[in-house]
Amino acid sequence: MTATRSPPQPPAPPGSKPPNYITPAGAKKLQEELSALLWKERPKVVQEVTDAAAQGDRSENAEYIYGKKRLREIDRRVRFLRKRLEAAHVVDPAERASSGETRIFFGAHVDIEDEDGQKLAYRIVGEDEIDAKRGRVSWCSPIGKVLLKRSPGDTVTLRRPSGEIELTIVAVSYRADDE
Repeated sequence: MTATRSPPQPPAPPGSKPPNYITPAGAKKLQEELSALLWKERPKVVQEVTDAAAQGDRSENAEYIYGKKRLREIDRRVRFLRKRLEAAHVVDPAERASSGETRIFFGAHVDIEDEDGQKLAYRIVGEDEIDAKRGRVSWCSPIGKVLLKRSPGDTVTLRRPSGEIELTIVAVSYRADDE
């Protein structure tokens, strides 16, 4: 993982993957999941497979077959998490808070109002941190893209499958995670 002050915004070459920006809390959550898989879950399943193998005929032993399948799933997830963490660019939004930034960048908490007067709150986060129930949207999602670099008072048009909707940005803040 590397730490950067703010995500650079140059256009990506065609066909390349966007950078894997992540907040410090998001990186910590992925690291905790990786540790739990490696040091708790995997050893437990390995012991279960060993015990099942000791029972005899492995071809008809459901515990053995299921355990081997679960090990493959764990190993697959471990590989995925390691790759995501290696490619992660940790961006701390708290640095923007101290600078008094009012435009929307990665890590911003954004309050918006739609054309019907409904107020919504979002947080612009990385792809590994998306949580619709908590209002966390990816910086490269349609709503994330339309909000980036905007300021309070700006009105933006979001294109949705059900039609366009105008959103007015009410407030932008940068604060610690989960506030």
